[in-house]
Amino acid sequence: MTELAFTNATIVLADEVITGSVLVRDGVIAAIDTGSVSHGEDLGGEFLIPGLVELHTDHFEHHYRPRQGVTWNAVAALQAHDAQVAGAGITTVFDAVRIGSDPETGDITDDVRLMVEAVAHADADDRLRADHHIHLRCELATPDVADHFEANAGNPIVGLASLMDHTPGARQYVTLEHYIEYYQKKMRFSDAEMAAYVADRTADRDRYADANRQRILARGRELGLAFASHDDATVAHVDEAVSDGMSIAEFPTTMDAAKACHAAGLAVLMGGPNVVRGKSHNGNISAIELARAGVLDVISSDYVPFAMLYAAFLLPEQADNITLPEAVSMVTRRPAAAAHLADRGEIAVGKRADLVRVRRRAGDVPVVRGVWRQGNRVS
Repeated sequence: MTELAFTNATIVLADEVITGSVLVRDGVIAAIDTGSVSHGEDLGGEFLIPGLVELHTDHFEHHYRPRQGVTWNAVAALQAHDAQVAGAGITTVFDAVRIGSDPETGDITDDVRLMVEAVAHADADDRLRADHHIHLRCELATPDVADHFEANAGNPIVGLASLMDHTPGARQYVTLEHYIEYYQKKMRFSDAEMAAYVADRTADRDRYADANRQRILARGRELGLAFASHDDATVAHVDEAVSDGMSIAEFPTTMDAAKACHAAGLAVLMGGPNVVRGKSHNGNISAIELARAGVLDVISSDYVPFAMLYAAFLLPEQADNITLPEAVSMVTRRPAAAAHLADRGEIAVGKRADLVRVRRRAGDVPVVRGVWRQGNRVS
């Protein structure tokens, strides 16, 4: 039997903040007491919060493809990513792996296989600080996305899938002008090349998206995966997500869609960078606006691992209706529940001892002072 104790801690519980101590036994929280005890690591009044649960990060992909035309060893890329997420207080992470080849990416079949296999291998070989899972980002308007899904979704490391449509005039790019503004600059197209690209991608959506959606949903249900919608912009999008059995709504782009998702019981997920910056990077709805409206449920790091922790402490200062326990639940308990992980996400007796020590002064950037996964220090 192994024991670990923390004392003189400011403990963020599900619905309150207390000063006290936490006892860990064999990787599980065994006791929570108010006041101090005579043994254990003295936190000097610093915060003790649950380990963060990240549902959507593109960070592994960024390490795997650090520059255009460059791919890295997948295990080495994963280990670099893992060190950063653990150092940011993330103890459970769903690494997003995009599936579905299009003209922008080329054939990514081998890349998908290598990234999924890297997570499975590194996990089995005890190489990782955080508990890693795979989130398959399914680009529906592509010819091979369903084949990619079939080839990888049965791997036990896969636990979540999202259904995406980044074609002209759809969802994130609800207006054609918005799509052209983004992609013409990114792809360095002439006006004629851009017009041809728009026509091709629109044809791909008409040809592939609906059939791929149905095939992926059917197989995912057989496997018991959690599903997320993505970039819902209208109530019709939300109705489709509810009909398809989604449990998470990633990055709704309008207030109406976010309210409809929340009312329907979907966990509304927004990016931590949106909270920290106070606005979306592409002009969509602000996460803080959703929080003030009472319809923000989950915060993801999206593309900056530290953004989750920073957002959780910043949000109560930006939205008067959000308490610190509520904000912390958006990066711990609520994402764990949305991903069907009942054993973590909360400092409570019987839960996994995934814990983060944080120093944070009002108005300042928080500092991660220690991270434990199942009672073992990982950062």
